[in-house]
Amino acid sequence: MFNSLGAPEILIIAIMVLVLFGAKRIPELARGLGQGIKEFRQASKDIKKEIEDSSRDINDAANHEETSSKSK
Repeated sequence: MFNSLGAPEILIIAIMVLVLFGAKRIPELARGLGQGIKEFRQASKDIKKEIEDSSRDINDAANHEETSSKSK
């Protein structure tokens, strides 16, 4: 779909964005988009860390249970 997206197409899209939003609004939109991406990445890292911690806790509990059953 985007295989043939070249310089002329990107230029046309940039001009359309400039006409639709104006030069004053573009930095605000870009800043908001950047903050949104930053928050998404942070949330992804937090979720990944939580999953890894939970997995580690489960493995520790399983190992503890296994060693306690062997000692009996």
